[in-house]
Amino acid sequence: MSALSAFEQALENGWEALWARVLDKEPVELLDALHAECDSHAVVCATGRVLVPNAYDVELADAVHEELTRHGSPVGQALTDSLARHAERHGYEWAGPLTVHVTRSADVPNGRYRVTSRVMPHVSAEGFQHAGQ
Repeated sequence: MSALSAFEQALENGWEALWARVLDKEPVELLDALHAECDSHAVVCATGRVLVPNAYDVELADAVHEELTRHGSPVGQALTDSLARHAERHGYEWAGPLTVHVTRSADVPNGRYRVTSRVMPHVSAEGFQHAGQ
């Protein structure tokens, strides 16, 4: 195992421990939902070329969002990094710059999180705010 792979594994283990503590669930559940959202919207464009959405919204229940942001945890970056590694393992290409936007929501159906995606050619914070309107 290369030093970089070992470092990535250590980061993932720390991330999973944080989610397990906050959600009282395996953090793999949220990561699996994010990866599944990516996989389910993959489009084969040509042999060996698979495009996936590049803009992901993760809505967290109020309590979960508060717990994660209270400690200053870079939740969006950790999710983005995990999704980037997932796409690399599958040979996916992004439809534009990759971003994962994390927000709080009082109406998350399962009380923990909701994951959605879309293609945005130029991603910015303003794009997320205007996309839903």
